[in-house]
Amino acid sequence: MSDWQPTASLEAIKARAELLRTVRAFFDARNVLEVDTPQLAHYGVSDLHIQCIAVPGYGYLQSSPEYHMKRLLAAGSGPIYQVCKAFRDGEAGGRHNPEFTMLEWYRPGFALDDLVQECLNLFAKLFPVAPAQRYRFRDLFADVTQLDPLTASDQDLIACAEFHGAPHGLNKPAAVDYLMATQVETGLPAEQLSVVTDFPGWACALAQTHEDKDGATVARRFEIYYRGLELANGYQELTDAKEQRRRFEQDNIQRAQHGLTRMDADPYLLGAMQNGLPDCSGVAMGVERLLMAQLATAQISKTLGFDWSRA
Repeated sequence: MSDWQPTASLEAIKARAELLRTVRAFFDARNVLEVDTPQLAHYGVSDLHIQCIAVPGYGYLQSSPEYHMKRLLAAGSGPIYQVCKAFRDGEAGGRHNPEFTMLEWYRPGFALDDLVQECLNLFAKLFPVAPAQRYRFRDLFADVTQLDPLTASDQDLIACAEFHGAPHGLNKPAAVDYLMATQVETGLPAEQLSVVTDFPGWACALAQTHEDKDGATVARRFEIYYRGLELANGYQELTDAKEQRRRFEQDNIQRAQHGLTRMDADPYLLGAMQNGLPDCSGVAMGVERLLMAQLATAQISKTLGFDWSRA
């Protein structure tokens, strides 16, 4: 019986160690403080697309260190980063494992473009020959689908999604998400770091919003793709506690509509924001995704000592 053996090769395990050395040296050179926050806490996230793993009597395994890191920022930590375990229910497959490693960092005083450039500076060390190209979400989406995701009718966007295999019953945001994942992202040049900015306003999550040059509401958010993988998801962070509370409430309305468990708003995060979260930008990366891109593999199991099937 060979199920006891690692799912990653020794070469991949060594590559992970080298990647983490590179990451820590990168932030050490920039005087960004490494921090450690709880992976088991009283509150989880309310995002419709992320399901936390409950631990009865204790709370939730954390899907990201974001809330705790923002509390540190509000307490005056300055620029910080963290490499930690994160957990998400229902995420297991070729590119997902319910337990994975997150790299997340926050830069007080950075505008979003500053953070994009810092991501590319890190990627220059991890993927030294990869060129970079930037796109606005709506321009990239329209080039591929011939539809503007922000101004096209709900009917046209849903019909386009269904033409490309989407299930019936999607609303406009879900149709746009489907087309982005199945048609737009898949068409990006594999050997290029593709930076996509100005996501639709409804996809703001915990990011600020603003009006773009055409007067449409867009999120101050970016994602970076390479070799068919989403590697980075960054925000100009929301700092308004009242707006944050409203978004928590809206998340729970959507969760109820989808039959999902209500997630209580984290009062510690709201308290920190009321005290004063500094203007900052933040980004999260899956370490396994970075390693998958380095090793040119589509299987997350190849980057994990023991994936969920052998954990």
